[in-house]
Formats: sequence, structure tokens, C-alpha cells
Amino acid sequence: MDISVVVAVFNEQGSLPELTKWISDVMVSHNFSFEIIFIDDGSTDKSWEIIEKQARDTDSIKGIKFRRNYGKSAALHTGFAEAQGEVIITMDADMQDNPEEIPELYTMIKDRDYDLVSGWKKNRKDPVLSKNIPSKLFNAAARKISGVKIHDFNCGLKAYKNEVVKSIEVYGEMHRYIPFIAKEAGFVNISEKTVTHQKRKYGKTKFGPRRFIHGFLDLLSIFFISKFSKKPMHFFGVLGSVSFILGFLVLLYLSVLKVFYNVYQMDDRPLFYFGFLAIIFGTQLFLTGFLGELMSRSVDSRNVYQIERRI
Repeated sequence: MDISVVVAVFNEQGSLPELTKWISDVMVSHNFSFEIIFIDDGSTDKSWEIIEKQARDTDSIKGIKFRRNYGKSAALHTGFAEAQGEVIITMDADMQDNPEEIPELYTMIKDRDYDLVSGWKKNRKDPVLSKNIPSKLFNAAARKISGVKIHDFNCGLKAYKNEVVKSIEVYGEMHRYIPFIAKEAGFVNISEKTVTHQKRKYGKTKFGPRRFIHGFLDLLSIFFISKFSKKPMHFFGVLGSVSFILGFLVLLYLSVLKVFYNVYQMDDRPLFYFGFLAIIFGTQLFLTGFLGELMSRSVDSRNVYQIERRI
């Protein structure tokens, strides 16, 4: 199969019929063998009924329904596991992503041998203050921390080699950082393509201003996890050792003053409490790293999402 299109759906009943036809028309006109996988992320409208009907009428359409809303990352993770195409395309269900971009994305993966190609919504059709400016700031911070030189981490329209999506794990709200996750997994041939961004035609956005705060915290989390998840002692152990040694040297200095220079009442000096707390803090950090080492060797972090129905 040439292409698997993975679409996360949450309350998008208005756009689904038109989106499905648009994707199918593009695929047929370019003679692609394809499948469209809709992941219903606990929709409360008639999205699943529409997906069911389309799947009954067309063999190329598949649907998976979650029992509740798990989030976009869970939907993509499940869709990646299901996808069979040589190239996997992800796009949003709100019709702001243009299916006409798919053939060129496919060509960039197949002919130019990129591992991942991310869309870049260079001319966004969103409000300037609530989305455009915060998005530019967020993407600048993401580029700096991750080292992945793309302009739009959060664009839903992306293309991947099959081996990329089968080798990475997307959880929590980490779908924004799939390029970074792929890079850390060894897939470094990453590029981007300027794509058309369209005004929302149906429904309303599912993401509020909090996504930028959560996104930045997630970026710090994934940076830490990618660097230290396998060796937490390298982070906590170093900090703990520095703190412990500093506290020990402070208390040693005060002890020398008392023993050799008859300086009494050390517990009245702030330096004594600083040294004492530094030793306690260092010990706690060291133990945290030790426990992290044990957990990293015994815990399987893969999530299991409760699927209600599959067609």
C-alpha cells in the first residue's frame, strides 16, 4: 500500500463527509493505493456514525473508536500502529489541512528519502493575537531546545516513512514534538514543506490558550526524558553529588573552626544550616536518581487505550 492517512477526530461531524471525499479524490487522481484511518477520540456528536457508514460503503476507510477522550497523541499512536502504507500522512479533521499537499509530501518521502516531512503553515488563517504570535514564540522555543530546525512543530499535516511511526511512541500531549521524538530515535533526515492553511469551515477549535503553557512544559519534559530517561542517575546523581559535597565542605570548614580555633555555637550561624540542608538535599537527589534507575529497568511505559469498536 502506498499511503495511509491517519486522521484524529473529535466532534467533527460537519467536516467528515467532505474531508473523506476530498482525500479519496486526490488519491484516486494520482493512482495511489491507500487507506484512510479515522480515530474517533471519544466524540460526543455523530462523528462515529458517519465513520461507520463510510467504512461500510468503502473498503479503503477504517475506523477506530475510543471509549472516552484520550487526546490527540493517543489517537495518533493507535493510528500509527494500525497503518500499513509505505508512507503515513497525518492531518487534522477540521479541513484546515489541504489534502492536495499529499502527493508532494509522498514524493519527498519516497524520492528524496526524507524520514519525516512536516508541514509549515506559513500563512496561517488564524487570529493573530490568540494563535499566530503565541505560535511563533512557541515554535522558536521548540527549535532552540530540540535542535530540530523546522518552523511549525504543531502543524497536523506531516508525512512519515512507515518505519518511523513504528519506531516511536507518542503519549500524553507529545504529538507536538513528533519530529523531536523521531530525531531522538535516530531518524535525523527531517525536512519541512510550506503548506496551504485554510480557514475553519465547520465546528470550532478544540484547543484554548492553555495549550501553549502545556506545550512548553511538555517540551521541557520530553527534553529531560530523551536525555535522561535511560540514565536518570546522570542527572539526579550529578546534582545530588554536587550538593552533598558542597554541604560536606561547609560543615568540615565549621568543624575545623570549632576544633582548632575554639569557635563555638556553630548552630547559630546560617552557614551551618546551609551546609546541613545541602547534605540532606544532595542525599535526596541521589536516592531519586537511584530509584529512577530501578524504575527505568522494570517499567514498560507503553500505554494501552481502551478501544470500544473497530471496523
